[in-house]
Amino acid sequence: MPSGLAARLRRTVARSRVAAVRATRRAVAQWRSSLQLRVVATALAIGLAAITVLGLYLSTSVRDGIYDQRLAAIDRESAGLTAQVAENFATTSTTSDGELQTLLFDTIATLSVTSGSTADEYFLLQEPGGTSQAADVASRADLTDVVISDELREANLASEDDQLLQAVAIPSRNDPNVVQPGVIVGSTVRAAPDATYEIYYLYSLAPEQETLAFVHRVLLAGGFGMLALLGVVTWTMARQTVTPVTRAATVAERLAEGHLSERMPGTRGTDEMASLARSFNEMAESLQDQIRRMEELSAMQRRFVSDVSHELRTPLTTIRMASEIIHESRGELDADAARSAELLLGQIDRFESLLSDLLEISRFDAGAAVLDAERRDLRDLVMSVVEQAAPLADTKGVPVSVRLPDADAAADFDPRRIERILRNLVVNAIEHAEGRPVEVTVAEDDRAVAVVVRDYGVGMTPQEVEHAFDRFWRADPARARTTGGSGLGLAIALEDAHLHAGRLDAWGRPGQGASFRLTLPRSAGVQVGEPPIPLAPPSHDPSPRTGQVPVVHPTAGPTPTAIPDLSEPEHRVEVR
Repeated sequence: MPSGLAARLRRTVARSRVAAVRATRRAVAQWRSSLQLRVVATALAIGLAAITVLGLYLSTSVRDGIYDQRLAAIDRESAGLTAQVAENFATTSTTSDGELQTLLFDTIATLSVTSGSTADEYFLLQEPGGTSQAADVASRADLTDVVISDELREANLASEDDQLLQAVAIPSRNDPNVVQPGVIVGSTVRAAPDATYEIYYLYSLAPEQETLAFVHRVLLAGGFGMLALLGVVTWTMARQTVTPVTRAATVAERLAEGHLSERMPGTRGTDEMASLARSFNEMAESLQDQIRRMEELSAMQRRFVSDVSHELRTPLTTIRMASEIIHESRGELDADAARSAELLLGQIDRFESLLSDLLEISRFDAGAAVLDAERRDLRDLVMSVVEQAAPLADTKGVPVSVRLPDADAAADFDPRRIERILRNLVVNAIEHAEGRPVEVTVAEDDRAVAVVVRDYGVGMTPQEVEHAFDRFWRADPARARTTGGSGLGLAIALEDAHLHAGRLDAWGRPGQGASFRLTLPRSAGVQVGEPPIPLAPPSHDPSPRTGQVPVVHPTAGPTPTAIPDLSEPEHRVEVR
């Protein structure tokens, strides 16, 4: 085969295969997405099976009935004919072979015109070994060797007075290759004192075959008609049932998208579908009212928090001024008063930090948070945050290591907000490290930059990880905290990440520490895809642990699958 023709053939086969795969996929998708199609197809399959079984049963019953009835009639008729022939032979005396030959011809002629006989052909054959010179006689001699076999003759002679019936194929007179079903009946008669003859009657079953074929055609047409009727009825009923369900699903999707005014039509009537529509609409109205009340309550709460936070600013400023004056004069006070002045100033700082967090949350809730993005290198910001946290790390006895990539990690972000996120993550890691190392890793790729802050301290359970970004939530409210904390830090960090179109992920396992990953797009406002670093990097813990790692992703986006190797191209900085 020429190479060009072979190449075209391969391309044609490939295109056919692709088209078949696409058609199969479309069919599977249509099957999965259409309840009506599945109901109709299932009903048709069950109907087809039932009609097939019923048709086979009826066809077999009709065939056996016709065949058995015809065989019984043939048996009775052939027995009568044999008795008639035997009586004729008994009343007619023959003294020579010529007279016997004449008697045989007369018998075949008489049988052919006998009233009520339905046999097609007749045969009179002398038994093997007979001494008569009379020739065998048949109404159709060319069929003798075709329909009467040696085995049939032996069985017929052995049966003595009993008749023998055997199914045969009868060739057509016009075309020997065309045959029709038939039955041959054999018995024996004595034509002379010393001459026994075999008599055979050939019956055609072509009329019965035609009747059976007509019955088959009727059954087939009726089966297809019943199947078509079943399909139409099932399609109509499925449509009447599925259409309201489809409308309900569409309305439910619209409600889920926030279109709370959507309602389901078809509420008139007293049937089940009308009751479903009314119940669905009542549920939607109740849901809309509850959501409206919740929105109003939430707005009131946000307004209350914002108003209270602003109103507390003025007295807090006055209290701070007074506390600073007292704190500056603590040298002139006794020991208890001086200590009280120090505690007062510390708690005022903490109170002011809480007010700042509340005001920031209020801005996010009101949609008033503004992103002041600029092009910065994330590595510089990370180093600045780690250096600021160095005194706390020294106090806690926690070694902090920083791993930076050789390539720049520049991105468009708001330095104030990102610094706040990083400071929160690093301080939290130091607080919960329990003297064990804290690792800060920076990674980048063409689309995003990321920071992972990993500690090997107390860790978190999967349930705690799920609530890590909730407002005012702490894993252990009773845990002593030297740096304060309002429970709003991670919630604000998450909102800051969302504001950058980034993501903030958390991982934790009790006794194995915790890990937080901040991922930011290189360009402001662009959604991040796959983070350039895993959430739980390969452990540098001198006593590594194994096991399943529970991960929570509070922001949208795919879970990382391919992670670049950051073990070689990096700068490593130890901060003590």
